Amino acid sequence: MPNMRVELLPGRTVDQRRRFAELVTDAAVEALGARRQDVRIMFEEVAADFVANGGVLASEDADRAGQVSRFGGSGATAAD
Repeated sequence: MPNMRVELLPGRTVDQRRRFAELVTDAAVEALGARRQDVRIMFEEVAADFVANGGVLASEDADRAGQVSRFGGSGATAAD
């Protein structure tokens, strides 16, 4: 039984998570030979200040500020 945990910044819609789950489930069935009903995907929302990329908090990364603010972060830059 494939179990997958997906961490996302807050703000994704139910429709977005549903679509992701459908596509990933299809891929697991095809690639792993899993039964569709056995594919489990758990979504967990993670605050932007709990995630760092390249040593920089997502909430403070100027290159990601627009994306972070779209999905529940402050969108603050390191200079703020």
